Amino acid sequence: MTKRKIINDPVYDGFLSVDDPVILSVIEHPWFQRQRRIKQLGLTYLVYPGAMHTRFSHMLGALNLMGRALDVLKQKGVEISDEECRGAKLAILLHDLGHGPFSHTSERVLVDVPHEEITLLMMQRINEQMDGALDMAIDIFSNTYHKHFLHQLVSSQLDMDRLDYLGRDSFFTGVSEGIVGTDRIITMLNVHDDELVVDEKGIYSVEKFIISRRLMYWQVYMHKTVIAADQVLLGILRRARELDPTVFRFDPAAPDFLDRFAEVDDDDVMVAIKHWRHSDDPILRTLCASLVDRHLPAIRISSTPFEGVENDYFHGTGVLRNRSYDFADQEIKVLYKDGRCVDISEASDQLDRRFLEKQVTKYFCFHPKGEI
Repeated sequence: MTKRKIINDPVYDGFLSVDDPVILSVIEHPWFQRQRRIKQLGLTYLVYPGAMHTRFSHMLGALNLMGRALDVLKQKGVEISDEECRGAKLAILLHDLGHGPFSHTSERVLVDVPHEEITLLMMQRINEQMDGALDMAIDIFSNTYHKHFLHQLVSSQLDMDRLDYLGRDSFFTGVSEGIVGTDRIITMLNVHDDELVVDEKGIYSVEKFIISRRLMYWQVYMHKTVIAADQVLLGILRRARELDPTVFRFDPAAPDFLDRFAEVDDDDVMVAIKHWRHSDDPILRTLCASLVDRHLPAIRISSTPFEGVENDYFHGTGVLRNRSYDFADQEIKVLYKDGRCVDISEASDQLDRRFLEKQVTKYFCFHPKGEI
């Protein structure tokens, strides 16, 4: 009998059902189960207490949306085989597999390799263990499969990853600006000349999606207190390595790189930080106590760079950049009934090219509270 897994997901107010044996095997893999121990939003829970959700729940949510999107496209006459459906589902299910502890916060710090590259390496290893069951998923993830729109469902400016994390992050932080019409957008998806597009009736939903993403960046992802906490964590890791170069050190060229990397999650880093809180080194000890007790540095945001700031473990500056739409990336296309297919900037009354091209840049400065 076919095994079936039912998962309760509060974001979609119902149950997610998985009955594909290959997908179930992947979910049960230790590297996927590791995602239960990696928070989706890193240290954001220090600002929004509800933001304790994990990469595991996000990846399952994206899988759910992928299934819905594929069903909609097939109903509209797009030819997608059962094997391609499985490949696309596996690609989105595993798209975040290579994240390190606290997600983006530690990226390029614990290991100088982007998480997408680590994800691909992990997918290839699992594929070997499963006798090639992930061949098509890897092709779709890598954008080497001949049906380009399948890759766009996994990675584009309107993919299942973004649709899930906006709604999920909004749900768990309580920030309503991130709520988007996910069902409406998926219902409006279509394919034109092998490109993922949106039917013209979905223009307003896409407009809200783009605006919501911009607002979520400033209110959640780049919240100033989250940035302050990130700076403390980065300072901790930097100081710990100065004292002991072997601390959380991963060599991508080592044969056991993936196995060692996959053993480390949020819990390991926090246990180390709680231990270092009693270090003989005053800098490491102070930084760790600051994070554990949430005595975070003060942080200021400005539209102009800060000058004359001493950069050390307790002071520093940085840059925040937010662009809600990227014309250099795969554009969001709108398909009209007469066959015309244009970029959202041409189809929208609200989001013209000047608005979409605008990149907002802000500067931050952090320092101990009480200092001016």
